[in-house]
Amino acid sequence: MSITRREFLAGATALAPMALAASPVRALAAESEFQFKYANNLPVTHPMNVRAREMAEAIHKETHGRVTLQIFPNNQLGSDTSMLSQLRAGGIDFFTLSGLILSTLVPAASITGIGFAFPDYDAVWKAVDGELGAYVRGQIEKANLVVMDKIWDNGFREITSSTKPIRTAADLKGFKIRVPVSPLWTSMFQAFGASPTSINFDEVYSALQTHLVDGEENPLAIIATAKLYEVQKYCSLTNHMWDGFWFLGNPQSWKRLPPDLQAIVARNINAAGMKERSDVAALNASLEGQLKAKGMVFNATSPDSFRAQLRKAGFYAQWKAKYGEQAWGILEHSTGKLA
Repeated sequence: MSITRREFLAGATALAPMALAASPVRALAAESEFQFKYANNLPVTHPMNVRAREMAEAIHKETHGRVTLQIFPNNQLGSDTSMLSQLRAGGIDFFTLSGLILSTLVPAASITGIGFAFPDYDAVWKAVDGELGAYVRGQIEKANLVVMDKIWDNGFREITSSTKPIRTAADLKGFKIRVPVSPLWTSMFQAFGASPTSINFDEVYSALQTHLVDGEENPLAIIATAKLYEVQKYCSLTNHMWDGFWFLGNPQSWKRLPPDLQAIVARNINAAGMKERSDVAALNASLEGQLKAKGMVFNATSPDSFRAQLRKAGFYAQWKAKYGEQAWGILEHSTGKLA
């Protein structure tokens, strides 16, 4: 079930104190047998953090106060790459990370973000809740990380610009665009002839503000909650990649929990992820009008020229070779022929 805009804003307002040491959940931490830190890179107003707050409260209640999950949103504990290192070292217990960024550690994790692979959400959920998601989770576990069953939604990604609208693949030639720290993103935009620069999310706003780069790409929910419309004029609805967040855990932290508490924590995390999916889809669908009111200029695109350029540049063939026949076969079972 999707939350209404009023409920979303109310939840977001209630979440803000979670960033403060005086929040009620943190105050309870000292009384809990198991105290865990959960970090993410999104603003407190994003549905991920709204649902995370509900999740933390439910876990505390259902474990009768034995487990407390402290939420650190909005890169409070560092950049994505820093927080991934902290997760592996045990400084952070849980962390939500895009599979495309996780690919710096687990190469197969980026396969869900192959350019122009998924036409819609039905195709995405069939893949990530099915054979493709199971394959990726297996690879994550081999890297000695705990991963929950349900991936959280980030959404289909759109290209924004301060200089011009992007209508076809040719418009990307020479375009200075920020991409996350991920080989797949860099490779894809290089195939378009763009000039991609890898920048962690906590530095994106300033990079756009100072024109270090002229554009970036993100789902509408992040463009709105991170206020990127303040430093970007155009938004091109490319839907060029789908992106999601794997809910990751430190294995030593997870093993501290008895099986009955593990079951409660995992169930609530997965349930929150399913609710967040509905929230993000609804929010992205409603945001175009709101962003237009803030001055953004929107344009539609067709995937044809973009997909043709990726094939011409050998992008799909290159990544098929990187992932291997097994993984690529599982992907194309969901998407149809790409390479």
